[in-house]
Amino acid sequence: MIKTTAGKAAMSVLKEWNIDHIFGMPGDSINHFMDNLRSEKDEIEFIQVRHEEVGALAASSYAKITGKIGVCLSIGGPGAIHLLNGLYDAKADGAPVLVLAGQVPRAKLGNESFQEVNLERVFDDVSVFNHRVDSPESFPHLLQQAIRTAYAKKGVAVLVIPDDIPSSTIKIDEKTPIANVSKSISHSDPEDIAKALLAIKYAKKPVILVGTGAKHAKLELAQFAEKIAAPVIFTLPAKGILPDHHPYNLGQLGQLGTKPAYEAMEETDLLIMIGTSYPYREFLPDGAEAIQLDSDATQIGRRYPVSIGLVGDSKTTLSQLTHNLDYQENRRFLEECQVNMENWWKHVEKEENEVSTPIKPQQVIPKLQKIVDDDAIVSVDVGNVTVWMARHFRMTNQKFVISSWLATMGCGLPAAIAGKLAHPEKQSVAVCGDGGFTMVMQDFVTAVKYKLPIVVVVLNNSEIGMIKYEQALQGHLDYQTQLGEMNFAKFAESCGGIGYRVEKYEELETAFEKAALANVPVVIDVVVADEPPLPGKISFGQAANYSKHIMKKFFKEHELEMPPLRKGLSRML
Repeated sequence: MIKTTAGKAAMSVLKEWNIDHIFGMPGDSINHFMDNLRSEKDEIEFIQVRHEEVGALAASSYAKITGKIGVCLSIGGPGAIHLLNGLYDAKADGAPVLVLAGQVPRAKLGNESFQEVNLERVFDDVSVFNHRVDSPESFPHLLQQAIRTAYAKKGVAVLVIPDDIPSSTIKIDEKTPIANVSKSISHSDPEDIAKALLAIKYAKKPVILVGTGAKHAKLELAQFAEKIAAPVIFTLPAKGILPDHHPYNLGQLGQLGTKPAYEAMEETDLLIMIGTSYPYREFLPDGAEAIQLDSDATQIGRRYPVSIGLVGDSKTTLSQLTHNLDYQENRRFLEECQVNMENWWKHVEKEENEVSTPIKPQQVIPKLQKIVDDDAIVSVDVGNVTVWMARHFRMTNQKFVISSWLATMGCGLPAAIAGKLAHPEKQSVAVCGDGGFTMVMQDFVTAVKYKLPIVVVVLNNSEIGMIKYEQALQGHLDYQTQLGEMNFAKFAESCGGIGYRVEKYEELETAFEKAALANVPVVIDVVVADEPPLPGKISFGQAANYSKHIMKKFFKEHELEMPPLRKGLSRML
């Protein structure tokens, strides 16, 4: 047994788990622990944010980007409460995050002390692990358990730390627990595999819908799709698992999606869902047989009636299916979907190649595309900007980071900061609307302080555009969606970064080229036209409130120089 302090023992645990970044803000109820972090600053970098919400969003994004646990820290009371938005983002998207929240000393607990809040109750709904450290001896052990649980359950683990705990002397065993998580890999029932193989064999128009559960199975997914001659459609957070111009990729589904994806879903006789519990029933087929593959048995059939459920790892199970299937010779459905997709890209390119001032948002994305590296980290905020990036940015090997299920505005900048810290050698780009950026813009100073050369593109239309169109489509008059004008380029310069203000189409390309060469944080402030995101109204994150007939009406009335998929299929049969 050796003597040390509880705080030093906790540092050892953090280092064992290879935790090298903590986002947060110091303060009075976490000061003793902060002193422990100061002593370990060469191995654990503390990133001081200007608002705890940004710290939590950055920690969540760090986890999404790296697969490693993201860590955020705050004082008790107001600081801890500020964390909640980012923590709910982590909960919703299944990102492992550790919260180290300060608290008043144990002797003052329950006395309605200054800034005392019942943090266990505050964090109860958002967490998979939620404990207050009641004794110095338990601190390192609870920290071990918190990290293990966050990884195992893919969620938020909270430790509330009374300020006197870290400085207290304890005795610990010289042998410390091993820092790893035992993974439980489920294997599908052989009878279910046999049923799936039979259904796939006899399907004439199979369609694959892929979510983030297949991120680690890119090769296996491509091989499976080729073997069974099935087009692949991706949920938005899964964008980039296969490149957007991959011959089997039909893009996204739903309001953010493509016409080829929409029509393929209308025609399919077998829907194969892999690593997704896609919730928007109105965009899924009626009456088609369905196979769902997921590592979590509770997701099978949760939102869509499936005929065959396969519980297992997507990489392993896809390999097993592919190995036991014959090459599908009849590729008519796939080929017609591919023709449909080629026509879609022609339409998209026509929109992008228009030259106009005021600039249209869809004209901005190709200029961004030119300067984005193949392995860049691309974070996208929530709003109309999500639509433009989903439809117009062609993913190759970049990492695509969004707030998927919570869909919180303000996620773009924190994710870009996290991306650059996680991978200093890679380009990190955030694409934001002016509404989302202004929610967290104070932390552009954080990027400047830590010399993180990120590029932030702001599509600036001086309004909350998505809400404006939601109000209109619900029959309401536009109310309180105007934001007022702001020059974000001048703001960037006042923070110590570089700012480019773009008001004319002719200025776009030069601004992006200069930003790509900068070695300090950059904001490209692009003044864009008030352009509704096609097909008129996109309620990101709330598609259940958006009726399918609006999408159908749009695709029927706007032929987009594309014949319907059904017509092409009839010619081939």
